[in-house]
Formats: sequence, structure tokens, C-alpha cells
Amino acid sequence: MTDSISPEQATRIEAAVFRRLLEHLDSRSDVQNIDLMNLAGFCRNCLSKWYLAAAEEEGLAVDYDAARERVYGMPYGEWKQRYQGEASAAQLAAFERNKPR
Repeated sequence: MTDSISPEQATRIEAAVFRRLLEHLDSRSDVQNIDLMNLAGFCRNCLSKWYLAAAEEEGLAVDYDAARERVYGMPYGEWKQRYQGEASAAQLAAFERNKPR
């Protein structure tokens, strides 16, 4: 099935999937970055860094704060103040156990 998808169509589909992922994360502000890291090995900050790297590959100068604002849907400091809670001891312990060595 994917054999019939052109590179341009694939790019549009992938971009739509990324936008949908951001919408989903926006709707789940209750899910903390540490939860995402512990479960999936990436978080909103990782997405921001990947966005920044992809922009740089395209020769675009995007700073990290702008990339985070794109992913978070608002300035990071505002998101953090509104939604980020204190990590529990269990979350921090899981994070330490799951860190790549």
C-alpha cells in the first residue's frame, strides 16, 4: 500500500501525523514529561530538540526556545508554570533506572 505514496505525499502525511501528535499532547497536559520519558524514552523536550535538528538540516536558524514553543504550543516557562508538577520519588527512581548507560 505504501508503494503508491509519493515522497511529497509521504511528507504531507508525516507532517499531519506530527501535528496530530502535538494536538494529542496538548490535550494531555496532565501527562508529565517524566512520565513520557519513563514510558516511551522521549518527551516534549526531545521533540523540541528533534524539531530544532530537522530545521538545521534544512538550513534554517531556529532557536531552542522557538522549537519548544512550537511543540508546547506556548512558551515553555508558561507551560511549565501551568502544567508541570513536582516529580515523585517513584518517577525519579524510574527515570534513573531507564537512563541509557
